[in-house]
Amino acid sequence: MYRIFATLVLVMAAACPAIAQEYDVSELQTRAEFSDYDETTRYAEVMSYLRAAVLASDRLHLTEFGYTTEGRTLPLLVYGDVWDASAAEIARTGKTRVFVQANIHAGEVCGKEALLMLIRELASGAYADWADSLVLMMAPIYNADGNERISLYNRPRQHGPVGGMGQRPNAQGFDLNRDHMKLDSPEARSLVWLMNEYDPHVLIDLHTTNGTVHGYHLTYSPPLNPNTDGRIIELLRGRWLPEVRTTVRENYGWEFYYYGNVPRAGSAREPGWYTFDHRPRFNNNYVGLRNRIAILSEAYAYASFEDRIMATLAFVKENVHFAHRNASSIRAILETVDLESVVGLDLAVRSAFARSGEPVEILLGEVDEMRNPYTGEVMYLRKEVLKPTSMYEYGTFSATETERAPRTYFVPPSLSIVIERLGAHGIWYEELSGPRDLALERFRIDASQAADRPFQGRHERTLSGVYEPVVQTLEPGTLVVPVDQKLGRLVYYLLEPRSDDGLVAWALMDDVLEGAEHYPILREPADR
Repeated sequence: MYRIFATLVLVMAAACPAIAQEYDVSELQTRAEFSDYDETTRYAEVMSYLRAAVLASDRLHLTEFGYTTEGRTLPLLVYGDVWDASAAEIARTGKTRVFVQANIHAGEVCGKEALLMLIRELASGAYADWADSLVLMMAPIYNADGNERISLYNRPRQHGPVGGMGQRPNAQGFDLNRDHMKLDSPEARSLVWLMNEYDPHVLIDLHTTNGTVHGYHLTYSPPLNPNTDGRIIELLRGRWLPEVRTTVRENYGWEFYYYGNVPRAGSAREPGWYTFDHRPRFNNNYVGLRNRIAILSEAYAYASFEDRIMATLAFVKENVHFAHRNASSIRAILETVDLESVVGLDLAVRSAFARSGEPVEILLGEVDEMRNPYTGEVMYLRKEVLKPTSMYEYGTFSATETERAPRTYFVPPSLSIVIERLGAHGIWYEELSGPRDLALERFRIDASQAADRPFQGRHERTLSGVYEPVVQTLEPGTLVVPVDQKLGRLVYYLLEPRSDDGLVAWALMDDVLEGAEHYPILREPADR
C-alpha cells in the first residue's frame, strides 16, 4: 500500500506545481528505499521522481540527451546556478562541469539509486556550496531499456535486489560499455553527443562488480590507456583518488581501492591484482583519450544492496567534493592538455599489463552463501573479514607496439561510414576543394585476420604491415583530418590501421579491406 501511495505522490507532484510546493521533497523515496531494498526503481518512477525534485529547487533543471533503442528519452538532470539545462547556459558560467552516469549495465543498479538519493538531498538544499564552483550533471538511467527487462535471474550470485534487476545489454543486445568507439547503439551515440555538446571536465561512471572475493566495499579506476595525457593520470593517481580513499575510510570506515581481480584457479597468469582493459571501448578509457578526467566506480556485488548504494553515494559525494575544492586547477590542467599537440609522439596501438615495482597489500575477504527467497538461487554476502595479502599489482598498461602520431590523415570521400563516425565523435576535419598531389605514407597490408566469432555484433579484425612512402593524387572531397586538435589522441586511435580498438579493429571497413593490398586512409608524417 505504501508503494502505491509513494508513487502516486511522485506523479501528482510532477503534474501539479501547487502540490509540489506543499510536498516535502525529503519524503521522496526510491523504490529501493520503500521496498526495504528488495527492488529497484523502474524507468517511469525515475522520470516522476526527477520531475518532482526539479519542482522543489531552482537549482535543478531537467532535460534529455538522447534516446534508447526502444525510443525512451534519456534524462539529464542539471544542478547549479544556471537558468536552464542547456549546454550554452552551463558553458556561460565558466564553472567546472561534472557529469555522473549510472546504469550503463542495467543489472548494476546501485548507482541509479544512489544518484536519485543525491538528487533528493540537492533538492532539499544540501551541498549548496558545490554550485559556487561546479555545474553537476546526472544521468541516473542510461541503459533505460535494459532497466525494464527485470528478472530475478539476472546477475547471478549478486546480493540483491531479490525482487530482480535489469539486464546487462541494451535492447539490441549490445554491451554499452563496449560501444564507445564503434557507436553502434543509439545510447552510445547519445552519450557521445552529450560529451561533444556539454564537454564535461569530469565524468564518473557507476557500476557494480563481482569476481574476486575481496574486502573492499567499492573499487575504482582512472583511465587505463597509456595514450592518456600523463597530467590527467598524475592528478588522479597522485592526489584525487588517494584523497577520496582516505576521506572515505575516515568518515565511513570503509575500504576502497583500485579495481582488480586475482586470477582464477588454473589461469596461466602470474598471481597478482589485475585491473581490466586499456582499450577505449570502455567509458573511462574513451573519456581519457578525449583529454577529460574519468573515474570508474565499481561497488562490490557481494555487499548487500543497501551497502552498495551507500558506498556508491559516498564515493560520488567525495569525488564531487574534491572537484569543488579544486575546480579552477582542474580546468587549468585540461586547458593546457587541450592546447598541446600529440603530433610526433610515439603512441600505443597495442598494450599489455605493467607490473608494479613492489608487491602491494590487497584486502581479500570472505562471503557467506545465502539463497534468494524467491528463486532458491545462491547469493553471496560479504563478511566483515579483511585478509591483507601481499601481491604484485597489474593496475596499469604500457605500450607493446607504437606508431609515431602523424600530422594529418586523409580519408577518401567514398569511406562514408568512416566519415560518419568521425563526425559522431566530434572530430574536426575539412574537405579538399580540388585535387592535390602530396608526398604521404600508405600502409601496406601484409596480413589481415578476422575473428571467427562475432563480438558485439562484429568480427574484430587485426591488420599487420608497414607504412611506405607514396606520392598520391587526392581527389576533391577528401577529408583532411589533423591530429593537432583537442581530440588528436582519439583521432589516432580510431584511424591507425593497427590500433587494437579503431575502426579497422571493429570491422567497420571490412567492405573495402577485403582483398586490399593497402589501407585506404593515408597519412602525412609528423616531420613534414
